[in-house]
Formats: sequence, structure tokens, C-alpha cells
Amino acid sequence: MKRAAVAAVALCAAAALPPVNRASPPMESTDGKDRRVKIAMAQIFCLDGDRAGNLARIENAIVEARRQGAEIVTFPESSILGWENPAAHRRAFPIPGRDSDELCALARKHKVYLSVGLDEKDGEKLYDSCLLIDDAGNILLKHRKVNVLPELMTPPYSTGDGVVRAVDTKYGRIGLLICADSFREELVKGMKEQNPDLVLIPYGWAAPEAEWPAHGEKLRETVQTVAKAVHCPVIGTDLVGAITNGPWSGQVYGGQSVAADGDGRILAGGRDRDRDITVISVNLRGRAGAP
Repeated sequence: MKRAAVAAVALCAAAALPPVNRASPPMESTDGKDRRVKIAMAQIFCLDGDRAGNLARIENAIVEARRQGAEIVTFPESSILGWENPAAHRRAFPIPGRDSDELCALARKHKVYLSVGLDEKDGEKLYDSCLLIDDAGNILLKHRKVNVLPELMTPPYSTGDGVVRAVDTKYGRIGLLICADSFREELVKGMKEQNPDLVLIPYGWAAPEAEWPAHGEKLRETVQTVAKAVHCPVIGTDLVGAITNGPWSGQVYGGQSVAADGDGRILAGGRDRDRDITVISVNLRGRAGAP
């Protein structure tokens, strides 16, 4: 069956991103060939509020991943200002805006696809968002978190529109979710209906210090469950650090990022409570004519 191409690609310099928030049917692949794609789980240390430092750590991870041949580099949730950081209400930028522009510039400079979680300001609202950026520095897709856990910050993150999306790329059809979205059956079902070839999920997987390393097993089980439900590889990238605000202050981000195939088999895992750049090869089918 012939299918239409994704409607639009938003440049970082554009004024708005409405086209990327409309689900589009997958394009027909004309060559039908799978290829091995190298994907890096960039399990970095993130320090709440340290925008410049976190951006430096993001670039350092990109450089390291590229040396290992990575074509897609995935980062954790809220990688620039930190998750559940009340200061983000005044410090976050719109998308497009300063933070997303810097990420786009990094993708373009290092000629790599990026998936990065970051906070987004839209008027008076703060969103927990994730971007997929291509190797020319174009924003291909944006997802705003739906399952925002409002009890953890006052005022809380605003809730996304509840629609999950995927976009056709030269590496295949890629979808985005964010952390606790992967707990919601209706969101996972919606992603399955997008017919993705790959799903990228930035995590802020936290628990009290005493619950690590065992808490990593719950992350593995979550990623495996999503992968089996959507029938494609899922990359869940966690960070290393600690929550410094709100009722979960002091809880630890323990790393242990996870990649699973469409049958739920573990492809790779990140280190326990330590920075790690893990590169794996995954069979994906590119979509002809996609960015």
C-alpha cells in the first residue's frame, strides 16, 4: 500500500513546530533492505541547573560515540537543566530556542542524529520534552511527556497532548516516548499503531540509594515490555546523578540504560551508577526519500 511521506521537517531557525506534532503514516520503502545502524546510549552525568556543563558533557559524549561509529546518539530525560527542577520554569527556552539551537548545532557539527530530553517553555507552561534531530541539524520530531507525575514539582510540568508520533528517516521510522510515558498502556499502544522501526525513550530512572543496583532490573523489564508491545528495538537511556529538588530530593539516577530488540531480548546495558557510552548495532530499514 502506498503511503504518504511525513509532512514537514522543522529547522532549528524556524519560528514554530506545528507540523512535527501531527502524526504521519509511514513512507513506503522502495529498496526493502535492512542495514546495520550503530546507536549510542549516552548515559551521561547531569547536574541540575548546570546548563553549560551539561551541554559540554553532551558534546563530549557525542565525540566519544562518533569515534565508535555511532550514527544515532541518544541522551536521557531533561539533560540540560535536570528533571523536576523548579528553576526550569524561568530558565527553560521555547523550542526552537537557545537550547534546541545548540543541540541542532551539535548534530550538524558532528554529522549525527540526536535524541535528547530537555525542558521546554511555551508561554507560561513548562514541558518535559524530547527532540529527534537529524545530522543536518533539523528537528524531525518533538514529543511532550504525558505522564508527568505532577506531585513532584510545584507548579508541575504541563501535560503533552496525549498523542504519540513517529517520523520516517533514512534509518527507518523512529518514535519517541519519555520515561513514565512507557508505563501507560494507551501510549504504548499508540506507538505500536505508528508502526515504528525504532523507539527512543529518555529516562530519569531514580530511586533511593539503597534500592540500587536492584532498581535497574525494573528499568530492564519496562524497556523489554515496551519493545515486545511495539515489535521493534527500544533504546532506554538513563542518566547518572541525583534529584536535588522536591519530595524525591536525594534519590539517585543509577544509569543501567537498556536496549532491547522487538522480541524483548536485551541487546546491551549501561553501567551501574557510572557514566557510560554504549554503542550497539541494530538492523533497521530506511525509508526512501526520508531525511
